[in-house]
Amino acid sequence: MKILGIESSCDDTAAAVLDGTRVLSSVVASQNEVHEKYGGVVPELASRSHIRSVLPVIRAALDHAGARLEDIDAIAATAGPGLVGSLLVGLSTAKAIAFARRLPFVAVNHLEGHLLSVQIDEEVAFPYLALLVSGGHTSLYYAEELGQYRCLGATRDDAAGEAYDKVAKVMGLGFPGGPVIDRIARAGNPSAIRFPRARLKPRRGNAPTNEKRFDFSFSGLKTAVWQYVRDNPIKDDQNAADLAASFQEAVVDVLIDNSLAAAEHVGAQRLVVAGGVSANSRLRHRAQVDAAARGVTVHIPPMRYCTDNAAMIALAGRWRLERGQVDPMSTNAVADLEL
Repeated sequence: MKILGIESSCDDTAAAVLDGTRVLSSVVASQNEVHEKYGGVVPELASRSHIRSVLPVIRAALDHAGARLEDIDAIAATAGPGLVGSLLVGLSTAKAIAFARRLPFVAVNHLEGHLLSVQIDEEVAFPYLALLVSGGHTSLYYAEELGQYRCLGATRDDAAGEAYDKVAKVMGLGFPGGPVIDRIARAGNPSAIRFPRARLKPRRGNAPTNEKRFDFSFSGLKTAVWQYVRDNPIKDDQNAADLAASFQEAVVDVLIDNSLAAAEHVGAQRLVVAGGVSANSRLRHRAQVDAAARGVTVHIPPMRYCTDNAAMIALAGRWRLERGQVDPMSTNAVADLEL
């Protein structure tokens, strides 16, 4: 079965073709140049860029796969969560193709795509704990089996990737912030500046009273960096490197501590780290080292599948099709779609 996957949840337009579990092509068009001068993603500009890019990206994915639309057996597309204007472009395009060619259509949750992205190049047995960390999401899910996911924690304010972007803006480093902070932090001292680490008490709310939560918060850390730069203007490259490394260490400390505490809580022996921030070199290193010390095996997707891509959407769609799930043409985009 050849599946065409389409992803447009934020600022990357992506399409991929899978033959079974084999990735025949995966094409991503970035919008970094569009949003760079604003220091973050502008939703209206993102939507317009998707409209311009979606058909050329699909054509490129088909060409790279050596396939035509006539060869495609099913369509999968992201339905949420994300920026609703962006989601609508990819979702509407996918439904139009499926309707015109009378193909099965599957609406995929973006978070499930990331959660399953590690399965593209290797087979990771269920159950496992997944840290989904990106510009829009920072969550912990216990994946008991395909389609059965339990949220153990989420950010209460900024996502980790959002904090990277905002700190990069404060430091005058441009957008996106994650790659540049990761790069300059390698020359810095992560202990140079002691930034706060948010340790949150269990949230009651909708969670069962006996369900322990492992939530995140990065808003205070972001503010602490802003206050530090206000009071201590950056003098030189070494000062910037120390600042970046110290901020990054605070983020990684919280991500790793919460993940391993949650893994111990549910008895998980496998930890998957996925999403755009999983490309961060310090997070990848610390996850491997700290998890090994706790007897937990870490699985991280290849770099090309860490950031938003359509191969993970096609894979999630394929697994759902195998279980008989097909979604109607009335399926709509949902900005805050729950997993």
